[in-house]
Amino acid sequence: MKKILLIGNGGREHALCEALCRSPQDVEVVNFANAVNPGIKQLASEVIVGNYMDMDEVKRVAQAVQPDFAVIGPDDPIGAGAADALLEIGIKSFAPNKKCAQLESSKSFTRDLCNKYDVPGQPGYVVLSPPDKGDLGGSLAKLKQFYDQYDGQIVVKADGLLGGKGVIVAGDHFETLNEAEDFALKSIEKFGRVVLEEKLIGEEFSLISIVDGETVLDCPAIQDHKRAFVGDTGPNTGGMGCISDENGSLPFLTEQDLADAHEITEQVMKAVEAETGTKFVGVMYGGFMVTAYGIKLIEYNARFGDPEALNILPIMESDFVEVCEAAINQKLSNIDLRFQPVATVVKYLCPEGYPTNSVKNVPIEIKPPQSPLSGGSDSPLDKGGLGDLTNCYFASVGEEDGQYLLKGSRAIGILGTGDNMEAARLDCDAKIANFSGPLFYREDIGTQALMQKRIDHMKQLRGE
Repeated sequence: MKKILLIGNGGREHALCEALCRSPQDVEVVNFANAVNPGIKQLASEVIVGNYMDMDEVKRVAQAVQPDFAVIGPDDPIGAGAADALLEIGIKSFAPNKKCAQLESSKSFTRDLCNKYDVPGQPGYVVLSPPDKGDLGGSLAKLKQFYDQYDGQIVVKADGLLGGKGVIVAGDHFETLNEAEDFALKSIEKFGRVVLEEKLIGEEFSLISIVDGETVLDCPAIQDHKRAFVGDTGPNTGGMGCISDENGSLPFLTEQDLADAHEITEQVMKAVEAETGTKFVGVMYGGFMVTAYGIKLIEYNARFGDPEALNILPIMESDFVEVCEAAINQKLSNIDLRFQPVATVVKYLCPEGYPTNSVKNVPIEIKPPQSPLSGGSDSPLDKGGLGDLTNCYFASVGEEDGQYLLKGSRAIGILGTGDNMEAARLDCDAKIANFSGPLFYREDIGTQALMQKRIDHMKQLRGE
C-alpha cells in the first residue's frame, strides 16, 4: 500500500485525487483540506479538515498520516512553504519549495530572474520598489514614465498572491493613469513592490509542464477563458473553462510556438536552480502569449491550474503516482508522459451572480441516481449524485443532509472529450444537462465560432 497526502479541496484537487486513485499501484489517498469536498470524500480513505496555511498543523497532520509523499494542490500553501515544512519531518512533496515557488508568488522575482539569465520572450518591464513606502513620489513618476513610453498600454502586477486579482490590464481593467496608480499603490502598500509590464497583443495559451529540476515534460497546450460571460465579456474569474485539441496543441499555434515555449520553461527551470541552489520539483505552469513577434512569457504558476488540471489529468495515460515519484527523485527522464489523443472542453458551472454577488447555500440537483463514485448505500452521491456521469469535478460545493449546496464560487467543472473540439463540446454540454439549480456557464467555450475568432486574430497578426 502506498499512502499519499493530498493537500487542498478544490476542483483541481478533485482531479488530482482521481488521477492518484486511478494508478495501477495499490494507493491510499488522505486529504488534508480547509473544507470537505464531496467528490474527494468519495475517493479518499480519509478527509482531515483543518488549516493548511498553518505549517505547524500541516506537519502535525503529516506526522499522523505518515505518507510516502505529499501532493500540494493550491498556490497559497505552496507559496507559504508547505513543501519545506513537510521536508523538515522527512516527507517529500510533489510541489516546489518556498524559494522555487517565488516563480509564482513574486512577479518581480520571475522578471528579474529571466532578465539576469537572458531568458528569451520577455516583455518590457520595470519593478517599482520604493525604499520607504511612505515616500511614493519617485515611484509614481517612474510609473508615469513607463505608462507614457507604451502609450498607456501596460499591465500592472501586484508582487504577491492575491487570489487571481493581482493583475490589471489596460483596456480590460483600467483606462487611465490614475487607475493604474491606485492599483500600484495598493500593491506597494501590501507587498512593498509592484511590477509594470508592456501589454502584449496576441493569443494566450498555457503550457503546463511537469519538471524535476533536470527534465521538462509538457502536458497538452490549453487555452483558458477568464471572462465570466459569453463573448469574453464581464469580469475576470478564476477561469470559466478551458480547451485543448486532439493533437496536444491549439488551432492557432504552430509546432515552433510550442517548441519555443518549452525552451523558455527549460531555461527558467535551470535559472531557478542557479539562483536558489535548489531544483524545482512539481509543476511549472507557463502562461504564454503568441504574438506577431513570437512567443512571449506572461507569467509562471507553481502548480496545476484550475480548470486546466481538469483538461489534463483525466486524459493522462501514464501512472500519475509514478510520475510524481519520478519528479520527486529526479527521474523524470525515465518517464514516457502519455495522454489520450482526444480534444477536451471544460466548462465550470457557477452559481448565479458569480463572481460579484453569488447565491450561496442553495441546493442543486444532479441526475441520474447511481454514481460510479459511490462510497456506499449511505452516500449522498447515491441519492441524486453524479449518476453514471464521469469527469465531473466538485469545487465550491458543500454536502448537507444528502444535498449538494452552492458555496459561492465556481461549483462544478465538467469535462467533455471527443475526437475533435466540437465533439468534446457536445459531450460537455450533454453532461451539463444533468445538472439543475441556480447555475450558469459559458456556452461559447469550445465553439467553432469562438475558435475561428482566435485563428483569424493570429492570421492577422502574422500577416497571413
